[in-house]
Amino acid sequence: MTNYVNAGGPASPGTGSALPRTGGLSVRYIIPAALSLLLLGSCGQQEGGYANNGPQEFPIYTIRQTPTILKVQYPASLEGQQNIEIRPKIDGYIREILVDEGAFVKKGQVLFVIDAPQYEQEVRTATAAIQSAEAEVSAAKLQVSNLTPLVKKEIVTATALEAAQYNLKAKEAILSQAKASLANAHTNIGYTRIVSPVDGVVGTIPNKIGSLVSPAAPQALTMVSDIRNIYAYFSFDEKEFLAFTARYKGQSMQEKLQQMPAVSLVLPDGSSYPEKGRVETVNGMIDRATGAISFRATFPNPTGIIRSGGSATLEIPMNLSSALLLPQKATFEMQGRKMVYVVAADGMVKSREVHVMDIGTGDSYVVESGLQSGDKVVAEGMGNLKDSILIKPVPAKPLAQQ
Repeated sequence: MTNYVNAGGPASPGTGSALPRTGGLSVRYIIPAALSLLLLGSCGQQEGGYANNGPQEFPIYTIRQTPTILKVQYPASLEGQQNIEIRPKIDGYIREILVDEGAFVKKGQVLFVIDAPQYEQEVRTATAAIQSAEAEVSAAKLQVSNLTPLVKKEIVTATALEAAQYNLKAKEAILSQAKASLANAHTNIGYTRIVSPVDGVVGTIPNKIGSLVSPAAPQALTMVSDIRNIYAYFSFDEKEFLAFTARYKGQSMQEKLQQMPAVSLVLPDGSSYPEKGRVETVNGMIDRATGAISFRATFPNPTGIIRSGGSATLEIPMNLSSALLLPQKATFEMQGRKMVYVVAADGMVKSREVHVMDIGTGDSYVVESGLQSGDKVVAEGMGNLKDSILIKPVPAKPLAQQ
């Protein structure tokens, strides 16, 4: 019968828990040692696997000088070709409102009717005054007609005839005054019907039927906007204005404006307005408060989709013969700065700050500083990188294929 002993001492007879010795070393010590070796081997395999796999592949974009069209964007406020306040010319109460807010109206269309009975009374009064004055003129003419032969016969003096003639002139003046009063009364009655001076869209109507209105009231009855053409107002700062004057040829400002390309609008929902516009005027003075100078572009608005008082983004295309294009997705933000990872010849990456302009295509920037032609930047996966990491560069798809 085989006897088992514990390491380090004799075994007790009949004990079934004794461990065999193996080359003078207990199995109790061999098993933990073996586990340690297995763990070390596993770690070694993992590290060796990373080393054997080599640096990770990353797509690389090479910066090149490329002809491109830069779309420079400016916030713009939109106004109708004409925005005309509609105000009453007489005092009175609104009797009728014949249009609704937002309605399209034609020139001469009646918008409001004012109840002003006093002007109808003025017409009747002026008409009666005319009739009375006409009778007096007729009587004065008759008197002059009767006195004229009597003066020739020296029955009455010439002074009496002159007095009659002066009286006739006075009566004729009274008649003219009565006719003027009637014309004025008719004019005032015409003012009770307020019409639109232009084709356009009706704005807000703050007053209701029965409201008392007056020419002196601070609030207009409404506003009619002629939106067949829309004006887009935008501004350059002084630096941009000087660059504009240098970029476009022409002896006068108007000649330079004529050299500018057609401009476009991006609406607040991000869609592009289908009509193109032209920059037509520039303000004669720089705003001292803002240091900006205002420009006005005109856009046709055949469908009336753009309304006065709106806003949009105005885009001016600018042809660049050689621009350094950088994919937008190759950049990342760090503490408010725009950064890229530049790849050295040995595959080591290094972060670098860049200054860029958005060209308006949504996928590329134009590099202003920080990169030069021939530089290689990581195009994707910057979240997995940090400075001084070695990578395996692979060419990224050209911008046109991305």
